[in-house]
Amino acid sequence: MSPRLNGEEPDRLYTVTGGRSRVDESPLDIVTLIVSESGPEPGMQSEHARILEICAGPLSVVEISAELGLPVTIVKILLIDLLDTGHVTARSPLPALRRSQLPDLEILKQVLIGLQKL
Repeated sequence: MSPRLNGEEPDRLYTVTGGRSRVDESPLDIVTLIVSESGPEPGMQSEHARILEICAGPLSVVEISAELGLPVTIVKILLIDLLDTGHVTARSPLPALRRSQLPDLEILKQVLIGLQKL
């Protein structure tokens, strides 16, 4: 019996990604929001088509992964394919915060202590 990853045969995952197994320096993280810019095209790989269908509204990379039942790394590879062809756009869910905009760590600690006492 061959090993499985998230219920998928390793050979299938290899085929889905065209043999690519890593996403080096990917601009995507698990909370990056993905939105379709077009619908599926005839002859398109089924996983790519499914991503375009489910991303009519913004979905995070991790939500897409859960919806497809594929590991996040595999989904990132598929998303990069779609980004490269302009089929999807990606955006950060929140603007980058400056350190001065972050809550005070001491206040957060006090809130946590208060919650634990409840």
